[in-house]
Amino acid sequence: MSLIRLNDVSIEFDGRPVVREAFLKLRAGDRIGLIGKNGTGKTTFLELILGRQQPTTGTVDVTLGTTIGYFSQFSELDGQRSIRDILSDHFAAVHEAQARLDAIGELLASPMGDDEMTALLTEQGELFERMDAINGWSYENTIDTVLTSLGFDESLRVLPVDRLSGGWRNRAALAQILVQSPDVLLLDEPTNFLDLDGVRWIENWLARYQGAVLVVSHDRQFLDGVVTRIVEIENYRLQEYEGDYSAYVHAKQSRLKMLERQFAHEEELLAYEQAASAARREAARNPSNAVARRLADIKKRQAPRPIDQIITDIYGGLRVSNDLLEVVKLTKSFDGGDPLFADLTFSLHRGDRVAVLGSNGSGKSTLLDVLTGDTEPDAGQVRWAKGARFVSYNRVYASLDLTDSVGHAVNAYPDSLAFSATKKSVGRFLAMLQFSEADLQQKIGTLSGGQRARVAIAQCLLSGAAVIVLDEPTNHLDITSTQVMERALTHFPGAVLVVSHDRFFVDKLADRLLIFDGTPHVTERAASGAL
Repeated sequence: MSLIRLNDVSIEFDGRPVVREAFLKLRAGDRIGLIGKNGTGKTTFLELILGRQQPTTGTVDVTLGTTIGYFSQFSELDGQRSIRDILSDHFAAVHEAQARLDAIGELLASPMGDDEMTALLTEQGELFERMDAINGWSYENTIDTVLTSLGFDESLRVLPVDRLSGGWRNRAALAQILVQSPDVLLLDEPTNFLDLDGVRWIENWLARYQGAVLVVSHDRQFLDGVVTRIVEIENYRLQEYEGDYSAYVHAKQSRLKMLERQFAHEEELLAYEQAASAARREAARNPSNAVARRLADIKKRQAPRPIDQIITDIYGGLRVSNDLLEVVKLTKSFDGGDPLFADLTFSLHRGDRVAVLGSNGSGKSTLLDVLTGDTEPDAGQVRWAKGARFVSYNRVYASLDLTDSVGHAVNAYPDSLAFSATKKSVGRFLAMLQFSEADLQQKIGTLSGGQRARVAIAQCLLSGAAVIVLDEPTNHLDITSTQVMERALTHFPGAVLVVSHDRFFVDKLADRLLIFDGTPHVTERAASGAL
């Protein structure tokens, strides 16, 4: 039986289409991955199911009694209560039964008649059965398991939600939904801000979850591990593909090849039709030459230049020296506590692709802050080679001028490759990152978070720096933009230093790993397989 049904649904904003003629059924046990480029309406689609948005045409039907849990990448939790107290509230039936059991226990300790005792013992037995049925004896363990798996230590569990950082507030919202265990889960980028252990735990939890899941995610390995159907918003339509993300890639490739063949035939026919129309117009103007007219030659479509060639054209003029960075016995702690890392030594050279891995709070981002000069180390040295310039994605994103246009921001970045590469190459590169001519005219302040992230990534890739430093760059990026970034970073002649929980991204890019394991000792090893 379908829990949620979308029947011929269309959505428009200010006369602009978002989705047209959408049909979708969500049944118990379904695992659907919703994908699409930034700005195509994925979050709007989820809000439509929640009833927060109304369709322009069509209907959204939810089966009576169906409970829906919604996780937004922008947490909706707030207030002065702690996450532990918030989660405890979801076990109201357990608290009610436990309170009555406690009261019965006190009554049974007092003298009473046989009939009254029998009635109390009968009620007590029924309450025991009820507690067994709702897992009332282990609810605290359930809360502890969820919070531990999402990385909450004791201090964070008792902190008011308003005092949590944005990332921890997101985790708290995710914990709330996992404890609720509703009939339908709507998840909007659930792996953002989670470390690898947290992502794996969510995958395992969803494997045991009996309800329906509709998840918006750019994390390809997460989609491979969780979903059994992909729904893509493409050209305002829903296009469905059976299987996980890897199956989707193959199926869509086959579909596009078929469409390309169809389009080639249609284009040829249209060319003949256009030539015939022109000939008829010519004959009408000059009947005496009608017999002599011929159909116009048809030009074959030129295949687009390979993506890699476009990227190498951009980086062809960038010269990078071999030695870029030397880190010697680096140590850092906060507030006199145990060091996050100690005596860390490594080097960075041209062509290096180094990924920094570890659990949240282990010191990965702090290391990047120390290397880029945003934080001072307690001991040790950071030696950048003379003339070795780096660019920090976090800095670029934070310093975006919301009043600037996309085109100016990307092309006017200091020492940008936009000045040394040809305008044609830069235009093709930006087109690969899904910037149309109209997009380049937009003000950055009007863009979504994902679109701003693409601006910052474009600035970093075109910056002309010898080292690109990235902290969770795939957060907020759609899959297509991530793939283009991967190809660009693969051909980038300098070095890349990246913190990421995106296993697909790390597996494809990194050749070395710096692994934070929760102790001050950081392990360096070659990247040798899937994470």
